[in-house]
Amino acid sequence: MDMPKTAAALGIFDGVHLGHREVLRTAAGQKENGLMPCAFTFPPESTAFKGAEGYIYSSTEKEHILREHCGMEKIPSPEFAEVCGMEGEDFARDILAGELNAAFVCCGRDFRFGRGASCGAEELATFGRRFGFRVETVEDVCLDGKRVSSTEIRRLLLSGSTEEANALLGAAYMIRRTVTHGAQLGRTIGFPTINQVYEPGQLVPAFGVYASVTVTGGREYRSMTNIGVKPTVHYGGAPLAETYIHGFSGDLYGSAPEVRLLRFIRPERKFSSTEELKRQIAADIQAAVEMP
Repeated sequence: MDMPKTAAALGIFDGVHLGHREVLRTAAGQKENGLMPCAFTFPPESTAFKGAEGYIYSSTEKEHILREHCGMEKIPSPEFAEVCGMEGEDFARDILAGELNAAFVCCGRDFRFGRGASCGAEELATFGRRFGFRVETVEDVCLDGKRVSSTEIRRLLLSGSTEEANALLGAAYMIRRTVTHGAQLGRTIGFPTINQVYEPGQLVPAFGVYASVTVTGGREYRSMTNIGVKPTVHYGGAPLAETYIHGFSGDLYGSAPEVRLLRFIRPERKFSSTEELKRQIAADIQAAVEMP
């Protein structure tokens, strides 16, 4: 079956922040003109645009946001190495006009493409006239006089400034990955938790305890999330998010609940005993669930 005419949003979309969402909203708005909204992007794991701190969201997390919250119906995401060597004209002709059958293309003001990032929005508009798609350039989004950027969001997440990061993201920073088995210490001390492990190369927010909300089975639960490496119990593995879900009982192994971080409570620390850890967890849970 032939590909329907599309409205294509172009970008890395790491974090899918307010600026990205404006580009995506522009493409989604073309649905009323009969065009299928799509986002042309790259797997964050394969790009050189993730910064030294790592990429904000994994491929599955980013795709979930693009589909469920930004209205994208198709998300082509080739490996960056497959496309970065293409000349700009070839990319516009073969990918945008060809594979995507684009009638409308939009991007941010600083979007670059083509071999050596040789082309920008002006060249894209020229190619669009040649190959039959209209181009719209979306201006930067600013908040409190500052341009919204993935770089700034990374800085805020790493410093524990969760609420400020969420404002730039346009939604709460989320952890949405498969629940894995842990040491199950939480069950033995009366606080069962779920474990979600961060991927290699992914940004890990400031180690510590957060007030959070967990979404599973169509319901939202107040929760408390610890991000880090569990120094008290000598965990020794990759950084993970460990979440206690208040008022929930059930088995979430193998599922991918969405944990949304709301506020940083305290840094991660090592406790002298399991009893001391237990008392602190109880206090953290109370602080998290009673947060206004």
